[in-house]
Amino acid sequence: MRSRVGSSKSWPGWSLLFVMKAYRGITFFTYGYLNFTRSAFLKHAKGFQEKEMEVDMTGRRCVVTGSNQGIGFASAEALAARGATVYLLCRNKERGEKAVENIRTKTGNPNVSLEVCDMSSLQQVKEFATRYTSSEQPLHVLVNNAGAAENDRILSVDGLEKNFAVNVAGVYAITELLMPALERASPDGRVITVSSGGMYAAPLTEDLQYEHEKKFDGMLAYANNKRVQVALAEHWTEVYGPKGVGFYTMHPGWVDTEIIKRNMPSFYSTVQTSLRSSDQGADTIVWLALQPNSSLQNGAFYFDRAVAPKHLQGFRTEYTNEKVSALVSKIGSLCGLNHISKSQ
Repeated sequence: MRSRVGSSKSWPGWSLLFVMKAYRGITFFTYGYLNFTRSAFLKHAKGFQEKEMEVDMTGRRCVVTGSNQGIGFASAEALAARGATVYLLCRNKERGEKAVENIRTKTGNPNVSLEVCDMSSLQQVKEFATRYTSSEQPLHVLVNNAGAAENDRILSVDGLEKNFAVNVAGVYAITELLMPALERASPDGRVITVSSGGMYAAPLTEDLQYEHEKKFDGMLAYANNKRVQVALAEHWTEVYGPKGVGFYTMHPGWVDTEIIKRNMPSFYSTVQTSLRSSDQGADTIVWLALQPNSSLQNGAFYFDRAVAPKHLQGFRTEYTNEKVSALVSKIGSLCGLNHISKSQ
């Protein structure tokens, strides 16, 4: 029997993959530690223009998914504090009601309400979108914040891999279905999707639900989902940008969240004292919600109130427009929504 280790054909390929993985890991951690930590935020904040945050949002309507805690809650609270009408989309009714009450008490804004919606359920997403669009009210800000990072491969009620269901299918469905309301808010309508620095190490893959991998890697699936979100924003910019809607993805930095604590315990223990607060993680989300679309770069990836690169040198994560189009078509089909994009 031929030994795999001794094979002259397999060894170079395996070695190259090992070196590339090690390079990406070391480079990403170093880049992240220099830029994504709390101390980095405080350093970057010295250049922030606080007048840009002094915006009255009275009369503007905002939807924030996954907003009963963490970055989503901080974003919803900051928007409500500026007078916006805010809808918290939460999976858990009890936690959502508590979050709404806390925000109303802290901000004195009564125009904060709960919409119970599990972003892993396409049916619930479609029901909420139908309720909202039927009101014929404009939607000025949609914050796609809800996220999942399951370590095991489990399926949603629709039979989709859970991480993909929340991070990609849910984001795609709610954005497409709320587009009529976002267009009514033109030129102020915008979609802000909370991505992750993990996408820097993740190229686009056609295996969206990791059906063909021998061993499921939840954090790798999560990172790839976040890369897909960036590609989706680029697609939407081309399709809906001319209609006066802005699309922005952003990275909140390394924030002390339940996802990191629960699913990345080793990483969490290493950087715990350097993690950002939820308010710091939400800062760029709020900033993007307050600026005129005309002053922002449509389709761009933002970090700490500035346009950031979408790819790191040497990571080989670049892709073509054709690949993005193919993935969008596949996602639309899985969501049962291809008829929407084709009608545009």
